[in-house]
Amino acid sequence: MNPLFHDIFQKTRLLSKELNLVLKKYDLFAAQWTVLFCIHQHGEMTLTQIWKYLNVEAPTITRTVNRLEKLGWLTMHEGKDRREKIVRLSEDTNTKFPEIKSAIIRFENEFLEGLSDEEQVQLSALLNKMDKEGRV
Repeated sequence: MNPLFHDIFQKTRLLSKELNLVLKKYDLFAAQWTVLFCIHQHGEMTLTQIWKYLNVEAPTITRTVNRLEKLGWLTMHEGKDRREKIVRLSEDTNTKFPEIKSAIIRFENEFLEGLSDEEQVQLSALLNKMDKEGRV
């Protein structure tokens, strides 16, 4: 195994674990926050749009969205086609969102404090060059 992948996997697990600790105060997990943030950034979305954007299997997104709806984080309604489900943040979530986002930003800043702004841009560019299809 290429040591670079090992490092990426290890850092990803650590980030998820630490993010879950930050989100525990809000009774959320990192995977749930990812869905909420995605919908916040893009507005109303179908389940298909969410799983395609996040590169997550459809059943996983369906379970996560159903759970978030049950907990009051999301509302769902039918699209033009009754099979199409459109998801949006609940009013309560829109109220809580700025506080949670601030906690996430503090968390991110702590993890990035060892990197200069230039190094952060460079790391982002390098990660974006990695593509399964070999595209840059």
